Amino acid sequence: MLGFCALAPLSDATAKILAEDFPILQLVAVRFVVQAAVLIPLVSLTRRSWRMSPLGWRLTGLRTVLQVAGIWLMTKALTFLPLADAIAIAFVMPFILLLMGHFILGEEVGRRRLAACGVGFLGTLMVMQPSFAAVGWAVLYPLGVAFVFAAFMLVTRRISGEADPIAMQGASGAMAVIGLGLVYAVSPDTSALALVVPKVQALPLLLAMGLLGTTAHLLMTWSLRFAAASTLAPMQYLEIPVAALIGLLLFGDFPNALAMAGIAVTIATGLYILWRERSSA
Repeated sequence: MLGFCALAPLSDATAKILAEDFPILQLVAVRFVVQAAVLIPLVSLTRRSWRMSPLGWRLTGLRTVLQVAGIWLMTKALTFLPLADAIAIAFVMPFILLLMGHFILGEEVGRRRLAACGVGFLGTLMVMQPSFAAVGWAVLYPLGVAFVFAAFMLVTRRISGEADPIAMQGASGAMAVIGLGLVYAVSPDTSALALVVPKVQALPLLLAMGLLGTTAHLLMTWSLRFAAASTLAPMQYLEIPVAALIGLLLFGDFPNALAMAGIAVTIATGLYILWRERSSA
């Protein structure tokens, strides 16, 4: 999970750079082409099993759709927002997961944790406020990321015990490539679906984006195979300071005082919820 926290913001930063010259859907397609090209041969070379139950394959398909949507939304958000702000807003996801568990799965959630969700969302609004003043409703893209990846995490948890992580990621890569290929084949010619021929100097960045993203999500999936999500969740908050450092070094961006206060509130309430979950376990 620590590896995910280091590599995922690097992949996002690379996508932010590339989004200046390439349509976002093309970047998403490249991301999954690299994933499939790396992991499918790796499954064969390491003699791993593709075996999953019929339900596992259906959930892998759903997981793929959610992952494609989440990556598209995050890349879109990064065309408007600083890296750290976008990731910090998306960290409303743990609160959404808790609420999904309560209202959809019927899990018992105490009043204190529900109150903490409210406080954490206020922290998210503190991060959003300066960005909303600058870019308007585009600040909602990271919220979309949060909802999509909350569902993605629930599905991943459901199948992480029965599926080999590399095989599952390889299958997701193949499904995404086929699905996006069909989109390009049957959709009308629009600017969103245009294909830009990359210049030679852009190829290393495109490859790096794909490899970093593939490795990050593989590490995250692998971590859920060996440890409970509640154990790993506190480490995920390290993604925010890592993103802030990368944003400062690459783009000269850094959250202002209000956004920093909001990030602190979000992290504190998230850790409180995890502590309450462990205390009541």
